[in-house]
Amino acid sequence: MPTRDLDRRIVFHDDIQVMEADFSGFDFDSSATVNRFYDRIEERIAETGEELWFFLVNLCDTRIDQSAWFAYSRRGRSLNLAHSMGSVRFDASEITRKQIERDANTEAFNPNLFTNRADALARIAEMPSKRRPRVQHDPNYSDADFRRRISFDPETQIMEADFSHFTFHHSADVNGFYDHIEERIKATDRKWFFLVNLNGCQIYPAAWVAYAHRGKKLNEAASLGSVRFAAGSETEQDIRMRAETQSFRPNIRNTRDEALELIREMRETIHA
Repeated sequence: MPTRDLDRRIVFHDDIQVMEADFSGFDFDSSATVNRFYDRIEERIAETGEELWFFLVNLCDTRIDQSAWFAYSRRGRSLNLAHSMGSVRFDASEITRKQIERDANTEAFNPNLFTNRADALARIAEMPSKRRPRVQHDPNYSDADFRRRISFDPETQIMEADFSHFTFHHSADVNGFYDHIEERIKATDRKWFFLVNLNGCQIYPAAWVAYAHRGKKLNEAASLGSVRFAAGSETEQDIRMRAETQSFRPNIRNTRDEALELIREMRETIHA
């Protein structure tokens, strides 16, 4: 779906601090479609300069293929954790109406699911805003923390970035680390194969937009090829999902030796 069509479905109501996502009549037919839509929502939120919004979600006639459910639930949860002050959904279907009637006055009742937009907005109006004056995130790391995690091997043409057991809490952590990497690479005046250790790495939802943007930019400018390795982490799953729509190959292996072997194959292809 073209970006302009997605943008028509993502509307910001600044006066009531609401981001409205219109999924009505939309078919999430694959994980790639899910990731494309959620990528754009994240980008649009970043463009507003406001991190927190109430979410109003129109689910009328929304279809989610079984193959897309994992990505839909994971991306939705991540988006809510990073940017939602409260999420309210509405769906005019008979199924939803009966579900609300059935669950009313029980522990299963969901007060944030309605059959119409007006009731959903009324519910949002009852929710307290969590916004504070805009502040810059304080960095959690120093330049020394980054320096020991970056190394260069001129013989193999490999720049190794050790993100193991490192946490990117927010964009300030991402930008600090990538600023350091860019400066170090610029000093070498050449391109490198990137070997990235993701074992135990955590990328919080608030850091993902910056992480994806800075990583793509660095790869385009200075990489001969990038390979990552991680032993079955959640970060690996997130990277694989986002790779579907962000124009890069995840190139993730389980071990460092497997990652190095892939780089050797890349080097032979370049030099062939």
